[in-house]
Amino acid sequence: MSLVTVSFPGGAAVHAHSNGFEIRTDQPEENGGQNSAPEPYILFLSSIVTCAGFYVQRFCQQRELPTEGMTMTLSIDRHEESRRLEKIKMAIQLPEGFPPKYHKAVVRAAGMCSVKKAISDPPEFEVFTC
Repeated sequence: MSLVTVSFPGGAAVHAHSNGFEIRTDQPEENGGQNSAPEPYILFLSSIVTCAGFYVQRFCQQRELPTEGMTMTLSIDRHEESRRLEKIKMAIQLPEGFPPKYHKAVVRAAGMCSVKKAISDPPEFEVFTC
């Protein structure tokens, strides 16, 4: 049984289907798309920070710590010539009054993200036709 099935609705759009959800992707116009949805690469990066965000949120909820006004941002460093992804940086903007004794712990909680762990210890890829 497949976890994700992909369809090709036309143009440069590629949609993923999983558990009743459709995840739409497209390309910018300069890449032949219509810019109707995020690029797959942006979804990849978004999956990292939203996964880490889940662990940060859960950490705070379990300790009844405030999350209102909390945000997370992700930025990347790429090699100038090859454009290879070299570094992923996530920043957690804590709300005013967030107890300093939890600052390091909330960073550790973000590190529990299963998407980050999969990248840190990459799986083997197998692509085949059927």
